[in-house]
Amino acid sequence: MDSKIFKEKIEQAVEILNEKNIDMWLTFVRESSINHDSVMDMIVGTNSTWQAAFMISKDGDTTAIVGDMEEGKFVKAGLYKNVIGYLKSFKEPFIDYLNKKSPNSIAINFSKNSVLADGLTYGLYQILLDHLKGTAYAERLMSSEEIISALRGRKSETELNYMKQAAVETLKIFDETTKFIKPGLRELDIAAFVKKITTDRGYEFAWEESHCPAVFAGPDPEGPHSGPTNKKVQKGTMINMDFGIKYKGYCSDIQRTWYVLNDGEDNVPEPVQKGFEVIRDSIQMVADKIKPGLKGVDMDAIARNHITKNGYPEYPHGLGHQLGKTAHDGVGGLFPAWERYGNAPFMGLEKNQVYTIEPRLPVDGYGVSTIEEEVYLTENGCEFITTPQKELILVHT
Repeated sequence: MDSKIFKEKIEQAVEILNEKNIDMWLTFVRESSINHDSVMDMIVGTNSTWQAAFMISKDGDTTAIVGDMEEGKFVKAGLYKNVIGYLKSFKEPFIDYLNKKSPNSIAINFSKNSVLADGLTYGLYQILLDHLKGTAYAERLMSSEEIISALRGRKSETELNYMKQAAVETLKIFDETTKFIKPGLRELDIAAFVKKITTDRGYEFAWEESHCPAVFAGPDPEGPHSGPTNKKVQKGTMINMDFGIKYKGYCSDIQRTWYVLNDGEDNVPEPVQKGFEVIRDSIQMVADKIKPGLKGVDMDAIARNHITKNGYPEYPHGLGHQLGKTAHDGVGGLFPAWERYGNAPFMGLEKNQVYTIEPRLPVDGYGVSTIEEEVYLTENGCEFITTPQKELILVHT
């Protein structure tokens, strides 16, 4: 991620602190290349060996307290107005700075609902409490979940442009894959083709390469996050692929569905066409309704109800997730009110967040119908980042 985005995100963090009336956000780390707090990738950009505190205050002050052997590195980065190096004791400059600012609320990186806001280990938390012993600050600690949720979710113009380009490049690879697919190929063969294009063009994979891409040929596929298998493409069946790249640090996450025409077929069988149209229409129904201020649980219900009313079973996951520096980003999502999602389904949607919309349904005897689109929220609705799939992609044999 370039320095421009780091500076944008730090400025945005100050705005969020003021919006939520939180005096200070403290990111406390050590050996962060080993125990990595993902927040470092948003507001720091490099790792710290010794205990270090990166503090952003709502008055706009930004200060890093770091081991003196790394002081020059952080000064050179130019992200924090004040860089304080220490030799023997982290505690002394840390407490001095807190006393200078006297914050009434200090957000730290723990969360019950989001791993992205849960970077502070229990041991490091205990060390932090030891540093704060004898002061009033330990009683002023709170979760930074709301800060990190907003910071990761609200995309800047630069971030959004990167994500749009990531989608463009990913869809090019899908188009090339359409020309490659034919009966007799294994899921593994299709995946290898996609991986070679990705690496030849210098892109990273958006998630673990073992199932990026995930390819599903025909009926009775493996689970949605399973890797490709030796299963072969057959005439008269459906194929799906779930794939994304990382472009300049930002991810795409797209799914498309093909149908392989059988001998003598000129048209798609009715069950296949119906299954595709139900999925396509459920996505558009959500896109027509989604806007800032609504809750993800209600968006999930729109698609889920449309699918079940048409006689199909519920899809076994949330409708969509946030997307950004990681394929599953942010805290809130377009999730059902299931216990496994905690409070994430009930968090308000916000302008400039990017979401996937990815329902699925089985088509008996043919495979699975699924599409995954990307949208970003505008003032009064959403716009598609991806060019939506409106028709089944046909493979002629």
